[in-house]
Amino acid sequence: MSPARPEHRPIDVPDGYRVAGYRIGELLGTGAWGSVYAAHGPDGAPAAVKLLGPARLSPGQRGAMAQVARSELRFSSRADHPHLIRTLAVATVDDPAHPALDGALALVMERAARSLQDVLTAAGPGRPVPGADRILTQVCAGLTHMHRAGWVHGDLKPANILLMPDGTAKLADFGLTAELEGTHAYAPPLGSPDHVPPEWWSERTGARGVALRPSADVWAFGVLAHQVLTGGLHPFLGATARARSLAAQAYARGAAPLRLDEALPGRWRAAVTACLAADREERARADLAGLVAAATARTGARRLRRATLAGLGACLLVVLALTGRPEPSAAAPPAAPPPLPGAIPAGSDVPLAYRGMIEDAARRCPEPEITPALLAAMLKAESGFDPNAARPETGEYGIAMWTPSVFTAWSKAAAHPGPKDYMNPGDAIAAMGNYVCWLDQQIKHHGFTRDLPALVTAAYRTSDKTVAAAGGVPDRVRAHVDRVLEYLHDYGG
Repeated sequence: MSPARPEHRPIDVPDGYRVAGYRIGELLGTGAWGSVYAAHGPDGAPAAVKLLGPARLSPGQRGAMAQVARSELRFSSRADHPHLIRTLAVATVDDPAHPALDGALALVMERAARSLQDVLTAAGPGRPVPGADRILTQVCAGLTHMHRAGWVHGDLKPANILLMPDGTAKLADFGLTAELEGTHAYAPPLGSPDHVPPEWWSERTGARGVALRPSADVWAFGVLAHQVLTGGLHPFLGATARARSLAAQAYARGAAPLRLDEALPGRWRAAVTACLAADREERARADLAGLVAAATARTGARRLRRATLAGLGACLLVVLALTGRPEPSAAAPPAAPPPLPGAIPAGSDVPLAYRGMIEDAARRCPEPEITPALLAAMLKAESGFDPNAARPETGEYGIAMWTPSVFTAWSKAAAHPGPKDYMNPGDAIAAMGNYVCWLDQQIKHHGFTRDLPALVTAAYRTSDKTVAAAGGVPDRVRAHVDRVLEYLHDYGG
């Protein structure tokens, strides 16, 4: 498997440190170029301070960071829209006594309650996040304002959409934002693989960086809208960002159709399809604001119809009460979403506490073989659903029998931010689903098309390369694989 990417280290800030009159508090997040801290102004008002520090970067990285910092500063000083994060102050830290801070650029900004990524991480796949239409409408408003003012955001993604305490959505992180020069702008080649358009991968990096166009933001909005409206599901299949980007490129070449998830509401399909047009010129002609308005107007019309019917229903109840006729039964609750293929049967021995976790893990994988029933069968064979299971002799622990070092690489799938624990069933099952999905894709890459549940199970116990070298299920795990297939049969798989 691919090694885990090392975490970015935060800039070391002493307790109570002040920048531009703002007292810095706890760390909110960190990335490749710097860190964001909670802060309070002289009047006690909350704020956030982004510190872009070059101390630990190579000379080449310092040059790219300087360009990012200039872009953020240039746009932030001009941003003036209710759906763009406001910059309250800008300062360069002059403090030789603290080398990690000396020379850092500090941007003091409005403080948000959380990011859209936080919402998606906690969301259950297959349903829109709360307030999805409102969030997308507000993101569209901020993005449209930027485009009309001659700017390209360049890094539109859930982590860069901030939700204020009152729920208002605002675009943030303008490090890759660039001003248009005719039809193009230029920025360092630092986009997020899950949200850059397919042509980004073939763009040549010149002396001024990679060419950016508003159509790149339109593509990113299409991906973002699909995620917001389906509880985090990406419109292109893949267990990793690289795999998803390759799927997007295959679609752009005409080698694969656009397959939007069934959970995407029908009223949004035209808008998302237009945003994800393979031809960037077609995307450039899309009226983003009009597409979003049309999608949300249908919701408004339905709400009006529901309100009208509710009013008529109330009148009917009054008439029935006056005439002595029995009241009609209460309206049936909304229908539950259709079950996933390979759903766990109701009468099975899979503990109820784990069924939702298993279904969520399966739903996040686009490969049809990775069903709830298969994951449940694998868990039963691994641990008998015992969250405290352990094999100290092999260093494997928990319900999914994770080796702690391997778990670290795949625990990004866990459904909550912050540290993950391989002994926690939710974290372990989410990571298992992510890893098993990746194994399925790797096995297909090796040329296998049959007996995929058996091969995936074998790879989970060994590796995809071991399965490929053996030409199938290795003898040493055959008994284990047969046991999983027996359980899978019991679960109707």
